[in-house]
Amino acid sequence: MHAPDVTLPLRFMLFGMACLLSAGAYLLFHPALLVQYHYSPQIVALTHWVVLGFIVSVVSGAVYQLTPVALETRIHSERLARIHFLCQVVGVPGMVAMFWVWNLKQVGHFGSIFGLGVGLLAYNLYRTLKQVERRTPVSFGIGSAVTWLTLTMLVGLFLASAKCWPQINLWPPMSEMHAHAHLGILGCFITLIVGVSYRLVPMFTLGTLCSERRAFASLILLNTAVAGLVVTITLGSSWKLLFAGVALVGLGLFGAEMRAILKARRRGPLDWGLRSFLAALCLLAPTAAIGLALGSPWLPAGEFSAQLEGAYGILALFGVVTLAILGMMQKILPFLVWFRTYAPVAGKAPVPGLSDMSCQGLQAAGLLAYIAGILATATAAALGREEWAAPAWGITSIGVACFVGNALWVLRHWTRALPQAR
Repeated sequence: MHAPDVTLPLRFMLFGMACLLSAGAYLLFHPALLVQYHYSPQIVALTHWVVLGFIVSVVSGAVYQLTPVALETRIHSERLARIHFLCQVVGVPGMVAMFWVWNLKQVGHFGSIFGLGVGLLAYNLYRTLKQVERRTPVSFGIGSAVTWLTLTMLVGLFLASAKCWPQINLWPPMSEMHAHAHLGILGCFITLIVGVSYRLVPMFTLGTLCSERRAFASLILLNTAVAGLVVTITLGSSWKLLFAGVALVGLGLFGAEMRAILKARRRGPLDWGLRSFLAALCLLAPTAAIGLALGSPWLPAGEFSAQLEGAYGILALFGVVTLAILGMMQKILPFLVWFRTYAPVAGKAPVPGLSDMSCQGLQAAGLLAYIAGILATATAAALGREEWAAPAWGITSIGVACFVGNALWVLRHWTRALPQAR
């Protein structure tokens, strides 16, 4: 078995879920933040709490768990991964607290602790990928995503420094911030989702990768688009539309490959975890459409474009990335718990199947409520309707509560005794 000790990825995932729950609860009482302009201390702090606290934590845990399984090799160092976790739980809360009071000097200090953790992750993954003899779309996607994550962290530290020492600020601050956001969301998280999909979707559907050439092409185009978009957005160049088009072609190839994999699958009905993941991929379409509209030179800068930026961020962050992670967590968490609790007695005593450990009703309700809530929240942001934000986010919160309820339903197996195995 190539996977690390199950407590390693689990601690990242539980910390991430705690961050998502606390951010969601705060927004439930302050929903107007969802439709306000995105550059304010509270919104910047909450965004980093979700991105760094939830997304990066869960992604790190998933990478430590899935990379050895997908590439059939051991993680280079579990000890470095545990040190990374300590950097995560110290650096992220410190950064967010300092963003809240807008003390950017201290943001840089805590950001350096977080950055050390990212550096350990990158080094660990680099050494792990070196053990793999044959390069695959999965290894290419994971390696690319971790590289972009490292660059995103370095750019973030530079932006915090530029606020303290304006003389090193070379470009318009808003352009730098937008480039930083695209570097993280598209470069790291979307690229990672695309890369691991080429392993996880075939594995969970009993399918196979239909065209490795198409998979590689999609990732090469995405990486090209990220590099081009970061430069053109920073410089305010209209060439960003070209690289947005390159990204769309890459995502189109990805969609074609996913369709081929699902069509050739040997497993019948899809479970709710995989449906959640695929629903997140479908939300790439409206997100990309808004992104193209924002990059168009025919859209004048003003109140409506600022509102569209808010909707764009909500769909990208909560609609695509967060929902994809929640969907995959519904697949990964039962496996972690099953392996820890039931694997030692499998074949010696009756044990539940992976699908038996989840609550189907909670999963179905969670997906439907979450999608409805996110679409309503994005609509409220696009139209600037504060009175819609509270009910829209309330529906989203019901979806999150269902996802968390299902996670707790799975975790109840953690200490379950098996009398037959004693």
